[in-house]
Amino acid sequence: MTSETLSPPVRSPFAGLMSGTAGPVLVVVAALLAVWYLAAVMLNTPFQRDIYKRGGLEDVSLVQLMTDTLAQDRPVLPSPHQVAVEIWETTAEKKITSKRSLVYHSSITLSSTLLGFLMGTTLGILLAIGIVHSRVLDKSLMPWVIASQTIPILAIAPMIIVVLNAIGVSGLLPKALISTYLSFFPVTVGMVKGLRSPEIIQLDLMKTYSASASQTLWKLRLPSAAPYLFASMKVGVAASLVGAIVGELPTGAVAGLGARLLAGSYYGQTVQIWSALIVAAILAAGLVSLIGLGERIVLKRMGMAR
Repeated sequence: MTSETLSPPVRSPFAGLMSGTAGPVLVVVAALLAVWYLAAVMLNTPFQRDIYKRGGLEDVSLVQLMTDTLAQDRPVLPSPHQVAVEIWETTAEKKITSKRSLVYHSSITLSSTLLGFLMGTTLGILLAIGIVHSRVLDKSLMPWVIASQTIPILAIAPMIIVVLNAIGVSGLLPKALISTYLSFFPVTVGMVKGLRSPEIIQLDLMKTYSASASQTLWKLRLPSAAPYLFASMKVGVAASLVGAIVGELPTGAVAGLGARLLAGSYYGQTVQIWSALIVAAILAAGLVSLIGLGERIVLKRMGMAR
């Protein structure tokens, strides 16, 4: 053997980027943007050719055609940069209190989302505890919990709004109840699975220590269910946001992301519709990320960090 030391292999910057999480995410985002631009050109081209025909323009280059299709005022499918400009103009360049600010509309929807998510999570945990500790509830209640999710939310949302308005309840609560309806189900199912996750030997050990049902719940079942709870909460908060937006649609609301979607559909402002959708997606991603952060903190303190 020679005394020469072997130098480590040189990795290219691209390989280093792709070895982490940022590289693959950027590749996926770039692919989605490319598909989006291609779809925008294809869907907007017929209308743009009609504009050329009415204006007496026949010999138009492909580059000019693509440029014009991506710059229409009311396109069938807006391009990504049009949506980005709209989001910038309605967030950074508008006062938060302005009725045209997406920050203002997002705050209205967020308040309904958080209230509905809080009620849905609480209801889901309580139902799961009852189902796990009562065979009667397990056999009678669980099928109804599952069956409740087969009812389309677009059908039940107007019913909830109308009934509550008839008894004088309006504003934030009706929308929050719709969010509760969508968010309690994943929490219930996840918590039932989590509360039943302790092994038989662990439950037998608690019986050996003469632990009561409440002590077993607090000392064993709930800690074991923590990872399941956070996983279901991530699904629940996204569903809660959908419920809040859907709850704004049948009421003809003037504030909230649902109201922005309605206004955009009424006046054919597809750029406004897509900007509201993208902001809703960003809001959902932020909420899920916050729950993920809380999950890491809690599980680390419990010695269960992954």
